[in-house]
Formats: sequence, C-alpha cells, structure tokens
Amino acid sequence: MEQWVLMLFLPKDQKKDILKNKMKKINLVECTLRDGGYYNNWDFDRILVQNYLNSLNSLGVIYVEMGFRSFQSKDFKGPNWYTTDSYIKSFKIPKKIKIGVMVNAYEIISHPSGLKEATNHLFTKKKNSRLDFVRLACHLSEFSKTLEIAKILQEKGYLVAVNLMQITERTEKEIFNAGIQAQKAKIDILYFADSLGSMNKKFVQKILKILKKKWKGAIGIHTHNNLGLALSNTITAIEEDVTWVDSTIMGMGRGAGNAQTEFLVLELDKFKNNFQNNLSLLRLIKTYFEPLQRKYKWGINSYYYLAGKFGIHPTYIQEMLNIKLNESEIIEAINQLKSFGASRYDVNLVRSEFQKPIKLKQGKWSPKGKIKGREVLLISSGPNLLEYKNEIENYIIKNKPFVIALNSSTCIKKNLINLYVACNPLTLLSDLKKIKNLKTQVVLPESILSDALKTKLKPLTILDYGVGIKENKFDIFDKCSNIPKLYTVAYALSVATSGQPSRILLAGFDGYGSGDRRTKIVDNIFYLYSSNKKAKKLLGITPSSYSFDTMSVYALNKN
Repeated sequence: MEQWVLMLFLPKDQKKDILKNKMKKINLVECTLRDGGYYNNWDFDRILVQNYLNSLNSLGVIYVEMGFRSFQSKDFKGPNWYTTDSYIKSFKIPKKIKIGVMVNAYEIISHPSGLKEATNHLFTKKKNSRLDFVRLACHLSEFSKTLEIAKILQEKGYLVAVNLMQITERTEKEIFNAGIQAQKAKIDILYFADSLGSMNKKFVQKILKILKKKWKGAIGIHTHNNLGLALSNTITAIEEDVTWVDSTIMGMGRGAGNAQTEFLVLELDKFKNNFQNNLSLLRLIKTYFEPLQRKYKWGINSYYYLAGKFGIHPTYIQEMLNIKLNESEIIEAINQLKSFGASRYDVNLVRSEFQKPIKLKQGKWSPKGKIKGREVLLISSGPNLLEYKNEIENYIIKNKPFVIALNSSTCIKKNLINLYVACNPLTLLSDLKKIKNLKTQVVLPESILSDALKTKLKPLTILDYGVGIKENKFDIFDKCSNIPKLYTVAYALSVATSGQPSRILLAGFDGYGSGDRRTKIVDNIFYLYSSNKKAKKLLGITPSSYSFDTMSVYALNKN
C-alpha cells in the first residue's frame, strides 16, 4: 500500500515506468545444463539433474534448457550434449516445467543430407516429444538459413527462438537487416547474445533500439560475465522491454560464465514474477554446484575481463587456464590474440590435450642430418635448471652434445643451444616474442599452425617436423611422429629419437608436484615413449619427480 501512496509524489514518467514494470511478465530460461556443460563436457550426474529440475520447479522457473541437441561427436560428450527425447523422458519432469534445447545452426546448415532432412533427423513432431522449445544459435552470416530451420521447427509445433551470437562484432546495418528478416519470418523470439562478454549498458540499449525499428516480436538476451556486467546488462535489457532472459546457477557457463540465477530471481521481484522458495535453490547450490565450482573454477577473473575488453573469444582463456600457463604467458597470449582479431574460436589456432586427435602429416625436415650418432641433451624450464646452470653449461662446452630446448624459456646461454622445439600453438602464442628473438632454428609442425600464426612467425627459420595426436601412442618416423598428447616434451622426444642419437639426457624436467594433473600426464608420456621400440634410454641429470633414471650432472662432469 505504501509504495502506491509514494507513487502520488513521483513524476509522471516514473509512475508510468513503475506501472509498466509491474505488469511485465519476464520469462527466465535456466540454461545451466547447456552453458555449464563447457566445463564438464555436458556430463552431468543424473541425481544432480533430477534435483536441479525439482529445485527450479519449487522456485517457480518454467523454462529449462537441458542442453544442446547435436549430431554425433567424434570426441566424448556427455548426455546433455545430445539431450535426446529418450534422455529427457528418463527424468521425472515437473508438469509446469517446459524443456528446451539449443542447436548450433551451422551443424544443420552444413549437414550433407540437406537442411530439412538434417532437422528431421534431430527433431520429431512436438506431440511425440517432451520437448517444448528450441533455440537456434547462429552468426549473422547464417541467419537466412537459420530462419528456414526455424520455420520447419515451428511447423513441427515447437516454440522457436533464434540466438544471434557475437552481436557486438556486427555493424548497425547488419543488425537492422536482421530485424527485417526476423519480422518477415515470424519467428517466436529473437535473442541476441553477448558471446564475448564485452557489452555494457549503452551497447545493450543501442542494439535494442536498432532491432526494435523493424522487429516487433519478443526479444531475449543472453549475457556473459567477462566484465562483471552480466546481471546489470540483463536488468538493463528488461527495462528496455526484453521479456526473455537467461541465467545459470552460480553463473556456470563458458568462460567467465553468465548472469547468476540465484541473483536474477531476486532482481525480478520488481516485475510480475512469482519466484519463491529460494531455499531449495540454495540447498542445490551448496550440495552440487559449489563442489563443481571448486573443481572447474569458472567465473570472472582478470583474464576473462581482458578478453571481454578486447573482443577475444572466452574459450581461448579457458584453454589457457586448463593447461595452466603462468600469468605472464597468458597476458602475452592475450596480446597476440588481440592482434589477430580472435573473436571466433579457431581450434586450429589453439589445441590442447583436451582436443580431438590430429591426423598425422609428414613434415619437410628430418632431424637425422643434425643428430645421428650424437648425444642429445633436452632442456626444459624447471626451477632446478637455474641451480645447476653452470654445471650444465660446462658439460655442454666439454662434451658438445646436441642441445634441444623446449619452447624458449631456458636460462642456458643461447649460443649453447642448437635447436628450439615447440608444438602447442597456445604456448607458442604466449612465447612468440621470445621465440622471434632467437638466433637459432625452431622445429615446429607447420600442418597444425593457423595461417595467422604462420604469418606472425615469418621472420623465423622453421624446420617442419610433422606431428599427429594418437591416444596412448608413439609412432616415430623420419619426418613426423604420432604422439599421445600435444605436449612439447612428447614432441621433443620424437624429434630427438627420429634423429637417431646415441643417447638422450634430460635437464630441467622437475615435475609439477603430486597434486598437479600434469604430472600424471607427463609421466604417462615418458612411459609410452619407453615402450616404443625406437626409444632411447633416458637419463635425467637434474632432480626430477618423473619415473626415468637420473644421474647427477656433477657425477657426469667427472667422467
């Protein structure tokens, strides 16, 4: 009652806005199982999913996006990547909840069977499905074809939304024309997505102003939190007449994540929404999502902030954190990505141990001419290297082994190093300045480098030794090798062994510590290498936690 009395003293425009907001019904789409899947390969525990559905029902959420719907993937993806009808029906879904999925429109557009057949392959008629709504994610370049898919799905009986991705990268004219096309196509909802997390209040207002010139239907917004503005941008959009909004629990989503459901439902109280029983959601968070957050560590940080500021796709940051580059390496890689204009994620630019296998391609260079019959010393960048630097350099001067350094980070004098090797494009990006200043040759697998990265490397003399990724395998050939992971240590071992050395010494291979998952990965690389018929006996000459034999560099220098 008091708020209505107070309204008597407000200016007319403010009264109008308050009354308008009180009458506005906002549709919240909870999409944790879809956007959050970027962290756990869409492999959510069934008990978590059921409790999640029950909790959202108690809260009063109606629209739940349970995942993607996709064609078969070559690498492992959990059930929420496919979100089949049978998977949906395997849960006790509360009657009031409407279930949705997202489809990457490009999968259908590029499918060899054609647009209609591909759509029919993924979706039956709504009357035969527990599915209620479908969202089609597309770039503006795919928009016309996506609208054709939307029409097919509408004819099947589904509520259909079209998600315009990376809208911050598009011109006003492109956005305006999209509004015209959407109006003609009569889709149900037109969404725009802040895919790079680079929007602010003014940008949200600007996009909506352009869209609403021609599009008269419902509008939705999907925000990311790179700049810490996901929630405020969502509220701004609502104030500008957006009626469909997305959120995820604890913001679980790609990169820095999304607007947080537990916060957004509180903000929506000022609109015509009846969210209640927040206690159920808080219990769900404590039981399931806080442990997940501790494990996967999504959320805003300075790196995602920079990515949002510079328009860099957040998956690059996620990959860098996954392979645990240090702070300076990440910052340098961000600077390089900025110069590339990396708004789209390019799997050929960045590959890590999590990526799918790479087909083996022969390089142009054989190490045999430089190495055959010689002792090889592989140098990594472990902290112990500095402690034993003088003894290692003395050994090199006295015994003249062929010295190969992994990446550019080594304290050993440059004039004592014969070759540098690198293979992971992400690490290469972070190392680019140092590598370009090297006075010797660099061994790289050219076949997996992007054109952009090749351009950046042009001043260098590159020796092309080919590589493929084949799980649990070392296949070593004259000009190429299959290795189990795209780790420089695996690539360096292959290069050295292909050269037919007399033996291989290792310095600076300290290990990452027992609590670091990389220790297990690298130890397995050494194990797989030693199982290969062409493998040479490995001998560490500085302290190491890995499972190869060691001999003190001091003892070695006495020989």
